[in-house]
Amino acid sequence: MRTSLLRRLATAATALGLTSLGLLAGAAPAQAAIGDCPAGYFCAWKTDNGTGTMYKTNTDRATLGAWDNTFRSVVNRTSRHVCLHDDPNHGRTGFVDAWAPDARGTEWGHSQGNVSSVRFVPTFRECHAPPFPQWYAGTAPRAKDHGDLNADRRADFLVRDKAGRLWFLPGDGTGKLVGSGGWNVFNGLVRHGDLSGDGREDVIARETATGKLWLYPGTGTGGFGARTLIGNGGWNAMSRLVGYGDLSGDGRADLLAVEKTTGRIWLYPGTSTGTPGARKLIGNGGWNAMNALVGAGDMNGDGRADLIAREASTGKLWLYPGTSTGTLGARVLVGSGGWNVMDGVFGLGDVTGDGLADLVATTTGDFVGEECRGVGCQLVYRGRGTGSVEPGITVATDWQWLNGAF
Repeated sequence: MRTSLLRRLATAATALGLTSLGLLAGAAPAQAAIGDCPAGYFCAWKTDNGTGTMYKTNTDRATLGAWDNTFRSVVNRTSRHVCLHDDPNHGRTGFVDAWAPDARGTEWGHSQGNVSSVRFVPTFRECHAPPFPQWYAGTAPRAKDHGDLNADRRADFLVRDKAGRLWFLPGDGTGKLVGSGGWNVFNGLVRHGDLSGDGREDVIARETATGKLWLYPGTGTGGFGARTLIGNGGWNAMSRLVGYGDLSGDGRADLLAVEKTTGRIWLYPGTSTGTPGARKLIGNGGWNAMNALVGAGDMNGDGRADLIAREASTGKLWLYPGTSTGTLGARVLVGSGGWNVMDGVFGLGDVTGDGLADLVATTTGDFVGEECRGVGCQLVYRGRGTGSVEPGITVATDWQWLNGAF
């Protein structure tokens, strides 16, 4: 959101007590006029100092009539983001300016006088793009044991937006709303196969305020049934939760967790009730050195699920193979560096449709590639079936302005 120089000067002058001395001419009239905008409305003026006749609305406007191309000062006192389109009918051919919510109406600023339509949306992203990013996946040759919420043999994503909504991306470029709000109360969201024993993939969510752990059973269509409490509290003591798959060898999906204070990693075996079983120590320490852990499925072709870990200090990527004893084997280097430019690393099993487990990654602003650079690029790293992956291929460029994906 833009804030005018005039507004910043007025704020500073008020704090210094200069307005009463008349040392900031024009600040008081501008503030008074801006203050006329009622709560719950977006307002605009034809002047640069927010004076004169005021336009107000709290609903979408496809055209502006006599106010077309006249907005010079604006303020957004609603609870939603306001999209100011140069084009009528909310078109995106021309420029689109986004203004964040400001219920108090103190952060007003300048527009460019080119606005022809106004739209209200829940997130900044929706001023410039659909609420969810694009995601495409190939059809796997056989049923997937994870990464497939609707059982269509295509790897799918769940994406949380800034408004706390949850979107299901089935792998065909479309998206479906499966959580209308409230998902921002969680600081951990993981999935890896069936946890409840009904044959459908589920989600585990950790509640930030309480440290409670909730199971959201999958419906088989990308959505979820009524949640069940599976952890009464204390889970905020873990720095990372990982939906791993079956490490213990009993055919049920397990949960891994890294302890903040010790760096130990624990195995919580899945049970027939969906609750985590008695934990087992599988790593004595040092796991806080990793800033990403991914239950990636069977990466090395031995029929057991593996763990991918990113080393924070080096950006190296390591494979920890699952063993027949329910532990992690000796690690193998699968990425020699550079992985810290990735915002997220994801293990959804077979993404390309060749029957081998792959990796997917989204980028930070430090990423530089031939087809995409900066934040929001998405790459697929085709698995070789030996634990290593091919160089990444950019498959999308719109994975920014979100609040998590898994």
